[in-house]
Amino acid sequence: MGYHCVEKMSDPLNIKQYIRSVKNFPINGIEFRDITSLIETPEAFVKTCKELTRITAKFNATVIASIESRGFIFAGSISHDLSLPFVLARKPGKLPNDTYKKEFDLEYGSTSIEIQKNTSIKSTERIVIVDDLVATGGTAIACSELLTENFNVKKSNILVLSVIDLPDLGGSQRIKEDGYNVETLISY
Repeated sequence: MGYHCVEKMSDPLNIKQYIRSVKNFPINGIEFRDITSLIETPEAFVKTCKELTRITAKFNATVIASIESRGFIFAGSISHDLSLPFVLARKPGKLPNDTYKKEFDLEYGSTSIEIQKNTSIKSTERIVIVDDLVATGGTAIACSELLTENFNVKKSNILVLSVIDLPDLGGSQRIKEDGYNVETLISY
């Protein structure tokens, strides 16, 4: 279907001005891209959500999945606008039912995410995984693998969709190399 990342440094929606860069957070050496200023600016937030919704509709998604917690902000809007089911991928111990769990490495540590086993995902679903950014790709790949390994969703039926791409960390490339689709709105 030709899904791809935007070129490095591009900003077709003119939203970079609403994203703060915070040096040495959460640890020294990391430059954190803070989306709180984007979501605090209604014009920028609406523009961002509309574009994410447009991309999701183009992918013919049947389910929205999202990664805790900043991805939820955007996924809720997309799910609402397209009337699609919204599946939560959460940190361990946050879901009330039995879960599938996937451990993975972050750019500054390791963790895991879970999806409830009683989630009504069929193997034929077209799933858009929403998060705020792609860094090393570990979180998005872990969520994608939860879906392919436990619900038998085909890799080609998964689109990782994020507001921000950090291409120097290689995550989007890694996601593509693993056989999943990826699309982002801006890159740094």
